[in-house]
Amino acid sequence: MNTLLIIQIFITLALIGVILLQRSEGGALSMGGGNSSSMFTARGTSNLLTKITSVLAILFMGNCLLMTVITSHSINNQTKVVSQPQQQ
Repeated sequence: MNTLLIIQIFITLALIGVILLQRSEGGALSMGGGNSSSMFTARGTSNLLTKITSVLAILFMGNCLLMTVITSHSINNQTKVVSQPQQQ
């Protein structure tokens, strides 16, 4: 669980950094593709940052869900141990 928490912190910091690198544009929500020759132009860099942001957001949500499932499973196991009557 600690490993997932550390990964979550790195994903969060990377997501914050990528979001702060993006320029504010009017049509930032359109996710159109471009050709590979425009990769390092201003528009190509914007598209690259948008894709990186999307991947990091998916990783962030997936890691949150994974930590939730692991925690709930752990709590259920602890509850079963506590609720069982002692055998003599």
